Amino acid sequence: MPDARLLAVSDLHVAYPENRAIVEELKPLAPGDWLLVAGDVGERLADIRWALGLLAGRFERVVWVPGNHELWTPPGDPPELRGVARYDELVRICRELGVVTPEDDYPLWQGAGGPVRVVPLFLLYDYTFLPEGHPTKESALAYAHSTGVVCTDEFLLHPDPHPTRDAWCRERVARTERRLAELDDDVPLVFVNHYPLVREPTDILRYPEFAQWCGTTATAGWHVRHPTAAMIYGHLHIPRVTRHDGVRFEEVSLGYPREWKRRPGGRRLLRDVLPEAQKGEA
Repeated sequence: MPDARLLAVSDLHVAYPENRAIVEELKPLAPGDWLLVAGDVGERLADIRWALGLLAGRFERVVWVPGNHELWTPPGDPPELRGVARYDELVRICRELGVVTPEDDYPLWQGAGGPVRVVPLFLLYDYTFLPEGHPTKESALAYAHSTGVVCTDEFLLHPDPHPTRDAWCRERVARTERRLAELDDDVPLVFVNHYPLVREPTDILRYPEFAQWCGTTATAGWHVRHPTAAMIYGHLHIPRVTRHDGVRFEEVSLGYPREWKRRPGGRRLLRDVLPEAQKGEA
């Protein structure tokens, strides 16, 4: 379908009624559109299933990666699913819905701007985006606690059976690097991750101590090492386009109602991943 587009969104946070209403209205722009969902659909499995099921029924294909909120274990949802077990359940739900996950083959997009290979990632973070003046994870965490800027992950995102979240991150990075090394063609990649692959996008954060929950320095060269058409991410709730080493990075989040209600009107929520295939930037 020549008019089909590769679209992206993240941080839908459907527990908020205003956000849920927005998701209920999300539809393809043209027949054949794919949708990349860069994490933080919600916290509870029922909400995540509802939103992804709705989108999978409307778009030709939906590709999902987990955000930190999907990996939380909220009280009663169900409490025995922690860490890897919770992620595995999310993957099972997605496969039941026909949604592509980081555990599946990387799909090939052949619509406008293609061919490109969509690479959904699940990498987490390892506390290496350290705030200035704090050379260690321990120092950075102590500083964050002293300012009160502490990610809820510290209380609800459990790494079981890994000893720490950063150990889980290292395992996911190593696993993904092996998969990327097995790619045997030069098709450009569209990386989709909840967090940016480089640290620079976090420099805009109002509270720089929060950056330690926003990615890992282990991925800093991936967009250069591999032929990369675009890098799509969320998490920061600061939608914008930046370029790093000539590669287009785009933060595609909706965010919380208190945030998106303050943004200037007229900005379309669904973002063109390959805008050069359209009439300029969307």
